[in-house]
Amino acid sequence: MFRKAAVPTVSNGSYLQGQANGKLSSMDRGQPAQEGKVVLKKKVTLLRGISIIIGTIIGAGIFISPKGILKNTGSVGMSLTLWTVCGILSLFGALCYAELGTCIKKSGGHYTYILEAFGPLPAFVRVWVELLIIRPAATAVISLAFGRYILEPFFMQCEIPELAIKLITAVGITLVMVLNSTSVSWSARIQMYLTFCKLVAILIIVVPGVIQLIKGETQHFKNAFAGNDASVMGLPLAFYSGMYAYSGWFYLNFVTEEVENPEKNIPLAICISMIIVTVGYVLTNVAYFTTISAGELLLSKAVAVTFAERLMGNFSLAVPVFVALSCFGSMNGGIFAVSRMFFVASREGHLPEILSMIHVRKHTPLPAVIVLHPLTMIMLFNGDLYSLLNFLSFARWLFIGLVVAGLIYLRYKRPDMPRPFKVPLFIPALFSFTCLFMVALSLYSDPVNTGIGFAITLTGIPAYYLFIVWDNKPKWFRKLLGK
Repeated sequence: MFRKAAVPTVSNGSYLQGQANGKLSSMDRGQPAQEGKVVLKKKVTLLRGISIIIGTIIGAGIFISPKGILKNTGSVGMSLTLWTVCGILSLFGALCYAELGTCIKKSGGHYTYILEAFGPLPAFVRVWVELLIIRPAATAVISLAFGRYILEPFFMQCEIPELAIKLITAVGITLVMVLNSTSVSWSARIQMYLTFCKLVAILIIVVPGVIQLIKGETQHFKNAFAGNDASVMGLPLAFYSGMYAYSGWFYLNFVTEEVENPEKNIPLAICISMIIVTVGYVLTNVAYFTTISAGELLLSKAVAVTFAERLMGNFSLAVPVFVALSCFGSMNGGIFAVSRMFFVASREGHLPEILSMIHVRKHTPLPAVIVLHPLTMIMLFNGDLYSLLNFLSFARWLFIGLVVAGLIYLRYKRPDMPRPFKVPLFIPALFSFTCLFMVALSLYSDPVNTGIGFAITLTGIPAYYLFIVWDNKPKWFRKLLGK
């Protein structure tokens, strides 16, 4: 089931294993694939790369719950400032990943960069937590938002039954898995369409907000920094909310091997996407405050719906549909990208060998996609999803901070490594310090959930020695693992 080294073999069934040793030769050197080898093809253009990043970043958060930042910052002015700061910090992190993506031309994102900089143990822990908890829980949460808002127009006068939400959510998850198992091209095309829908949804909010400003509706911006003072306890939670809303800028690095001309397209796609998202998020929050006061925003369950009901009348019914499409796009982009992390980890020998198989005809990493389906369904129907995400939100930023610190380490460890795109050293230094500072503050402000998350993350260490390092496993243990 688990193995120490990926050995290139050919299956007798419908799949062929990807190139071993963490590198696809046809990807890195532009040569045709060897006879008998099946590889993931370069089908991610600049436009598709932009759609993956924007389509994954913009989910339900900006439409439903910007109140998390307002609650923890204490004032309208501080909340808008934090949205801007989080956008700039996310851009800094994205630029660091752009450098890593152009000098390490392997898919896998966080996992690959930690493996290159710090070795197999921390890389295994990263993919272990992602596979077992983070990705299934995150997919289930965004899928539940999809299920709720796709049913919203049919239950305007009453509460939506929880069972109905979970059933339509299960259908949505299955549809995304089938789509990503069937065709890379169709998954990318649908992602582009859904990204367009997200940007339309942003414009539906921003344009009326600008009109309100022109009319002089600025009463909620007077004394913008007056209100409750931000506390040391609240600021890390506000940063988590803001950085979570922007998270997704790293997903293009999960599919580096499938990007056309990565030296040019990865930095371009990242920069264009982050500018669009940051401007869109800040303007959307400004638009909300032209119509909704800070107190009303904190009481609203879905800010975009409240905003639309006040300004658009019957047209407000379209907003839940756009939110649902936005959530579906985040589901699709997340599954598309993270399945490549599992594919690469299997290729390196850190996950079961079957996850490095590629479908012969469809050229999709089908096993790496569908492995998430049962785990996500378990989370959906049995898990305390929001607690799991609270437990492990710190782990995401801990490892992202570690990745960016690894960029600095690689500058000294491997100074001769080709770097087609290179960021000033202060950018990774500032970003990694910010991530690690957020993690340290969360230990102070929420020690219970952070401690539980830390303990869950540490389970990856004995798992690494049990499944990867230990060679002389008893026969019964090998049989249990399917060997």
